[in-house]
Amino acid sequence: MTNPTTSPPALLTWASRTLGARPAVKDVSHPRENSRVWRLDLPEALRFYLKISPKAVMYERETLALRSAAPALGADCAPQLRASSAEHLALLLTAVPGRPLKQLELSPVEEARAHRHGGALLARLHAAGDLSGPRRAEAEQALQAAAEGADRHLAAAGDRLTAPQQKLVRQLAEELRNLPPLPLAYIHGDAWDRNLMWSAARQQAGWIDFERSRAATAVQDFVLMACSTWTDRPDLRAACLQGYGRNLTVEEQHALKCLAAIDAVSCLVWGPKLDDPHVTARGRRTLDRLMAGVFA
Repeated sequence: MTNPTTSPPALLTWASRTLGARPAVKDVSHPRENSRVWRLDLPEALRFYLKISPKAVMYERETLALRSAAPALGADCAPQLRASSAEHLALLLTAVPGRPLKQLELSPVEEARAHRHGGALLARLHAAGDLSGPRRAEAEQALQAAAEGADRHLAAAGDRLTAPQQKLVRQLAEELRNLPPLPLAYIHGDAWDRNLMWSAARQQAGWIDFERSRAATAVQDFVLMACSTWTDRPDLRAACLQGYGRNLTVEEQHALKCLAAIDAVSCLVWGPKLDDPHVTARGRRTLDRLMAGVFA
């Protein structure tokens, strides 16, 4: 992490009391200003994580997901919430076996196996959430909300997009508004290789970081992979969807294209703002593919 932080003493005391012992602490935050995560190691290889959510809404989304939908993935396939503190936006979580897929060097066959397992877990998650009442309304309006964000992102990106690129993004946002109803789901919201765990020893996948989970359309959970991992690896797309249990419908495929355009503009806003060249490059590449008509 570029700006290491020390775990707040009061929270470490709270975590130690909950775990029944004082752990060894290591800062494992992402290299972002608002990322605050510590690994807590106890004897006999017991491991937990102490996480402070950047925003109240992220804390609320993650605690809800871990209490309601994520248990459907299985005990070792998602973190278990040991304790939480709304006052400090803090979560005490169990560790998921393995390492993030992004950090591993695997054979193409093993990568495909990991994505197949990851897709199967997404299918469980999508079916597990409660989509009644206000959450169903949120899910039904998810694509409209995404489309409405396009103009805001375009204004913030300014001249980072050419006039033809801006025109295409606006056109795809409008097409997103006019799509028929699509399958709804309780989505992970940040599903890509950074948050997909793989244990080679167990041949088991798992998902972490549920702070963006919400009721939405199912296809929205595939945007990040479509704009990154799947770009050069159609075999991984096929494996993930095989695990998921179905291919995307024609309407979902078009929604994915529209959502990718909006994600690209968002990348061109947040990449420079966070000084993250990888995010910026993702946005540039997605726009280039859309302009060339090769996004699939």
